[in-house]
Amino acid sequence: MSDTTRSVPAKHVRVTQTRSSAGRKPGQKETLVGLGLSRIRASRVLPDTPSVRGMIRKVAHLVTVEEARHEAE
Repeated sequence: MSDTTRSVPAKHVRVTQTRSSAGRKPGQKETLVGLGLSRIRASRVLPDTPSVRGMIRKVAHLVTVEEARHEAE
């Protein structure tokens, strides 16, 4: 493990569920679970990767997304 991989902080996004998954297609419910969201106003800080962005896009009408602040380690 080199020092260069730790010097650049990874970007993260905060995903918050704003609408219920009741009555949604099964794939959308599963995507919310995959994002770690199980109820309204639940939030998770996730890495900003293409796979996470794809999941967010699938349930964009049920969540809000904001850039997460990088906290000192």
